Amino acid sequence: MDYDLDVDPALAAAVLEIEGHHARAGWDQPARLYALVDTGHLVTQEPALAAQLGLDAPAEQGSLTPVEQDDLPPGQELEQVLPGIQWPDVVVGCAAVVERLVLPPKVDGQVPEDPAAAAEFAREHPEAEEVRIVAGVTRHGASYCALRMRSHDDDSAVMGGNDLVPGLIELLRATLLDDLLDDAEDETDE
Repeated sequence: MDYDLDVDPALAAAVLEIEGHHARAGWDQPARLYALVDTGHLVTQEPALAAQLGLDAPAEQGSLTPVEQDDLPPGQELEQVLPGIQWPDVVVGCAAVVERLVLPPKVDGQVPEDPAAAAEFAREHPEAEEVRIVAGVTRHGASYCALRMRSHDDDSAVMGGNDLVPGLIELLRATLLDDLLDDAEDETDE
């Protein structure tokens, strides 16, 4: 495995923890959303919850704890839900899990523009590949993605990197962006 020196180790560990959790649950799962909270803060502010999770401050210093959110609204895709989300300050990042069909780059010009037709095209294409994507971002600008292919469903075959799914990364960043814009405005007002 290649190591990227720009990877935030706490974020990568949280994303890989989420990916492992979903790998154990199996395929054909709905999209999920997670808040990422500073584990030390969680231990201090919510000691009962931290104890229930088996966390303690010294052992978890500098790590992130994924907190699974409620199910997405029925009939809505994650990409439709994310623009309406803004996280409270205690959330230092967020992560999402989605399963998608991906096609090889050579078919880019062949995919129909109509979403329903494009979905059918992908389902029926012989080179379509089912993947599980876990993408995470932090308020500090870090990102990390883990990708598992159904045809190579093995922990050693999970791919990781900062920007494997740029569109999803940008949607997740936007859920944290309002606070970044507020901070920038506060700095210019001073």
